[in-house]
Amino acid sequence: MSRINRRRKTGRHLNGILLLDKPEGITSNAALQQAKTCFNAMKAGHTGSLDPIATGMLPICFGEATKISSFLLDADKSYLVTGELGKTSTTGDSEGEITDFVSPDQVSEKLIKNTLKQFLGDIEQIPPMYSALKHKGERLYTLARQGIEVERKKRQVHIFSIDFIAYHEPFLELEIKCSKGTYIRTLIEDIGRQLNCGAYVTALRRLTVGVFDNPDKMVTLALFSDQPECSQGLFDHYLLPIDEALSEWPKVSLSNDSAYYFSQGQAILVANAPTSGWVRIFQGDTHFLGMGKIMENGKVAPKRLFNLNNP
Repeated sequence: MSRINRRRKTGRHLNGILLLDKPEGITSNAALQQAKTCFNAMKAGHTGSLDPIATGMLPICFGEATKISSFLLDADKSYLVTGELGKTSTTGDSEGEITDFVSPDQVSEKLIKNTLKQFLGDIEQIPPMYSALKHKGERLYTLARQGIEVERKKRQVHIFSIDFIAYHEPFLELEIKCSKGTYIRTLIEDIGRQLNCGAYVTALRRLTVGVFDNPDKMVTLALFSDQPECSQGLFDHYLLPIDEALSEWPKVSLSNDSAYYFSQGQAILVANAPTSGWVRIFQGDTHFLGMGKIMENGKVAPKRLFNLNNP
């Protein structure tokens, strides 16, 4: 009889969300792995890649929090971006090679502000070749590095606001709030194209992700570097509770009996519950059980349960 060797997962059972301030110069996955190692966590995932040149909010989900990663991926986001007018690059940012130069000396602050209005609301974008999207199983950036360009379908995104911060020729600074799937590099390129001079991103910082709208809550990897106490749990207070990511949803508290049946996967009738939509489910007032959805018959159906009692 052959023996099958299975790699045993190591690390701590850790549940919660770390609002990491990703440093410049590394990939989001590299930042994730460093955070996972720092906390000696058994399971972790991030919620939406940032380009290597980008910094800012990268929520890291530990343990059971990975079950809500898709909701954070779908959340609205905001960015502080600096673009250089008059230049375009192969990647749409300063990591690429400059492909064109047109003097922006005819561009004024008034022209910029009028142009920005054209990009508010629903707009269409063509995803850049230097992106993590796949074409026939291959990442687009892999194809781009081979000099291959493939056709990409337009996608609709929503720009909630573009706040003009400053323009000191040739650098334009903006704060942008947008829907999921928005490529800031593409937006800056399109703005530059509309200004007839081109543009590319020189600095990008993500400020907010969904309900996590306080940049002051972010922590840096440097805080945990060379700190053996981190893996021993002494820095776990930096982790936010899982349900905080869903804080915009109504809260429903269950009795002990109702919580038991809900945890067994049964839909239950709850007095004074919302009439539709997603809800956060608690046993009593503080013990988070999971996510539920109101059915047409008024019952609350369990959609995703959380085991927060790991050893």
